[in-house]
Parts: sequence; structure tokens; C-alpha cells
Amino acid sequence: MQPQQGPPASLTIRTPDGKNSNVPLDRTSFVLGRSSSSDLCFADDTGLSRSHMQFELTPSGWVVRDMGSKNGTVLNGHKLGADAVLLNGGDRVSAGHLIIEFNAAARVSKTTNTVVFVERNSEPITAATTVQASLEGFMGQEKIDPTKTHVMQGNPQLRALVRAARELTSHRPLAEVFEVIMDLSMEAVAAGRGVLMSQEDGELQVRAIRGEGFQISSAVRDQVLRNRESILVRDTSLEEAFRERKSIVAQQVKSMLAVPLQTNDRVIGLIYLDSPNMVRQFTREDLNLLTVMANVAAIRIEHARLAEVEENERFYAKELSQAATIQQGLLPSGPPNVEGYSICGYNAPCRTVGGDYYDFLSFPDGNIGLIVADVSGKGLPASLMMTSLQASVQVLFEDGRNLAGKVTKLNSAVSRNCPAGKFITFFMGVLNPHTGQFTYCNAGHNPPLIVRADGRVEKLDAGGIVLGILPFSDFDQRTVEIEPGDIIVMYSDGVTEQFAPDQDEEFGEDRIGEVVLRHRNAKVSDLVGIIKESVAAFTHNAPAADDFTLLIARRDA
Repeated sequence: MQPQQGPPASLTIRTPDGKNSNVPLDRTSFVLGRSSSSDLCFADDTGLSRSHMQFELTPSGWVVRDMGSKNGTVLNGHKLGADAVLLNGGDRVSAGHLIIEFNAAARVSKTTNTVVFVERNSEPITAATTVQASLEGFMGQEKIDPTKTHVMQGNPQLRALVRAARELTSHRPLAEVFEVIMDLSMEAVAAGRGVLMSQEDGELQVRAIRGEGFQISSAVRDQVLRNRESILVRDTSLEEAFRERKSIVAQQVKSMLAVPLQTNDRVIGLIYLDSPNMVRQFTREDLNLLTVMANVAAIRIEHARLAEVEENERFYAKELSQAATIQQGLLPSGPPNVEGYSICGYNAPCRTVGGDYYDFLSFPDGNIGLIVADVSGKGLPASLMMTSLQASVQVLFEDGRNLAGKVTKLNSAVSRNCPAGKFITFFMGVLNPHTGQFTYCNAGHNPPLIVRADGRVEKLDAGGIVLGILPFSDFDQRTVEIEPGDIIVMYSDGVTEQFAPDQDEEFGEDRIGEVVLRHRNAKVSDLVGIIKESVAAFTHNAPAADDFTLLIARRDA
């Protein structure tokens, strides 16, 4: 059978949401851009031009060229000019918000990468023609001094190890590492066929293969993976566990090797090699060599895997940082300037991004809307829901009239889009600066406090249930008077539910009221800082477990 061409070159494209897609380069040209006519269309990526770049197959190989894009194309950290540049396996292209990795065509000869494990016989693999070894056993033998030149010249196994070390020290993508290891293993022992498999979530996955139609004894697999043993069968016709296997006979496998891909403390896969038609009978030296090479390879695979994990984490951290910047930009840049009132807001997510929200709305009649909300959960999902909530608020609350009716409509909108098990607590009050009337509706949020000038503390809890649970709920509103010297304190549960580490007690609403009463004459911006310091002292500066939001408004005396 003639060798068949392996998988074509491909592109691995990582989008801003962290997802990867693999695109086989099965044609001679691909244009990437925002235009719907592009072969690779990313219409939502505003950093791309309509026809941004082109990947093209030439006699020398695949090339990439920038097509006069507005924001440019970067290859391995260098901005491309007008000329096409030849791509090598592992090259990275950045454009817009995409990261693209070029994967060279696999150098394989196969018709399938399927490996079948044939159920074991009851007989153990112990015949005289079979040799078993382990990494620990081999490493305990007399060491070879690589500094002695005559040893290097006369020892092909050592030369193979040195070559493997050199090949595997260079930086390569993980997929290419598997291919290099497969080639090195085949060449080191002159095998006729081979397959490299890695364990992923308890299942063996083919990562590199040379040959076709592999049927491997499950006894071999289990002995390699569970016992961390390397196996050499010099002649399967003399081994009881194999000579009755029709699959082995059909494949004309005479000699085989199987070794674990073993790091110091775990097995991450295996390498299987065989020699059909007795092209060459494997030896104990081959077994020892492949055992050590597999150990070196396993460590290199783990390093490459960790490097990819770290890169993904860096990419995710960068995206989160950008999301945090965007989210902070959605919050008010400063409080409204309202004659006779002092207002201040503050927000600090416990993670990079959060689900707390506060806002100020200025209405045409001169009234001011004060809003505090809290999305259930934390992190990126909560921040996305918070952004959606803000957009709905901006649309629905064009004025401050009929507050309860507008909150009812907001609840209906949130319920349509809110994932199961998620909800939003929401408080909004509309302040008439001239009369001091404060009309509010509380949708399941922590009740804000009015700290009166005479020392009384009132809670604002009228309204209804949280948003997003029951789409047809009705809400109530209530109006209170804000007198000179009165202070409105709005907050999220990240303030009141902070725990003291030495006692089973929350900071609570009462402590907020007490702090405000003691410092009622301070500037509202200072009052925000005083509450933060009080919470930090109460928790002994323990890291915040939830987003922390405050909004304080005082009618000046």
C-alpha cells in the first residue's frame, strides 16, 4: 500500500472569549476579515478590516500577507509589511482580537488513526521471549559518562538520547512535540510502525501515528499504564498471550515494544512500536533506550502542556483586565452636582470584574435617580448580567415617574434573559432636590438606611421580590421626606455580610448606621472611606468575599 498524505496544514484560531477553533487549510487560499465574503469571517471583531489578511499556498509552502489592513497584522511579534512571509509550524499571527497559530502539515503515513485494544487472555505476559523493564530499574544501572568521546562514538543508544535531548529542548507547540517524539522513537529502534497516545480524562487519545490498523493487547496497555512497566516481546509467535491472537497474526507483528510516557510520579500515556514481517527484532538495549527516551519525552510534553496553560491564563487575564476597564467605564465617572446635596458612590469588585452596579440618572424635570443593584454570583458571568441590566435601565427610565411600574417592566425584561438560578437585587430612588421627597422601590435589595439628623435610623424596604425570578410580579413604591442633615446610605451585601474571622458574626446593617451616626458631619466622600476602614478593622483586613458598593447622599443643613 502506498503511503497516504497526512492531515493538511491548519490554523488554530483563538477568539476573545477564549475559545479555539481549528481550520484545515484544504484549499490554496484563505482570506480572513470582517466581510461576509471572506473565507474566514469574523464580523464582530472591530479590530479587523473587511479583507484583513490572506493565507496562500505557494511552491515553497504556506505564506501570510497583510492586505492593507487598517490596524495591521503581527507575525511572531513583528508587524508585517506588504510582502508575503513564509510560515513555519508554530508561528503566531495576531490581528484584531484574534490569535492564530499555524500548524504545519503532519508528516504521517496512514489511512486511519484508530487504535483497537484487544481484550487480554488470562495468561500473564511472562514467556522467555518477553522482557520487562522499568524506568526506576534502568536508571539504577551503571551510568554512562557522556563526557567520554569514545563512549559517544561507540554507543548508538547514547547518540539517540543526545539527539532526542537536542530536538526536545527547542520551543514547539504541543501538537508538534508529539510528532517529533514519534519520529525520534521510530528512528532510535528502527521500528516499522508506531503510535503515541496520551491519557486525557482517563481515556487514551492518539497524538501521533505511523502506520495503520493497530490492534494492541489490552494486557500490554494495562501493564504499561498501571504498573509503569516497559514491555519487549521479541517474537509474538513464541508468546502464549499473543500467538493465538488472530489480529496479531493478521498484522504479521513479530516483535513489539511498549513503554510508558512517565514523569517522576505519573504516567501520561504510552508509546507502542512494532516490527511487522520481522524487519528487525527489538533488543533489551532498544527497550532500555525507549524507556529513558519516553521519560524525557513525557517531561517535555508536560512542560509544553503547562506552557500552553500558562499562555491561556495570561490571555484570559489580559481579557479580564480589559473587561474590568470597560466595566469601570460603565460606572459613573463622578456624582451629579445637585445644589443643596452631597453625593458619592464607590465600587470595588472582589475579583477583576464584578456584578455590583450603581448609577445616577438625571431626569428632564430636575429630579435625580439613585440606583444600586447586585447580580447573584461573581466574576465574568455576573459582570455580563450587570452590563445587560444597565442597558435596560437606560432604556426604561427616561423619567422618574411611575417608578413601581417601570421596575415591573424591568423585572419582565430581566426574567426573559436571566439564566436559571440567577437573579438581581435592585433598588432605585428618585430624589426631588427642591422638596426633599424621595420616592423609592426596593426589588429584594438590602434595605438602604436613612440616618436622620435627630439620630433615628430608618430602613427603605418597600417594593417587591428580586428581579428575574417571577416575570409577572408587581412592585410597590413609597415616598419619604429627606430633611436637612439626613443621610441616605445605599449598599450591597458585600458590605454588610463581611465576617469577622474570630467570631461568627457579620458586619451588618446596624454597624453601618452606627458608623454614619458617629461621623455624620464628615464629607460624604470621607464617610465612604470611614465605612471601608470600619469594615476592614472588623474583618482584620481579610480579603473581601463579595463585591463592595456604597452610595451615600446627604441633604446639607
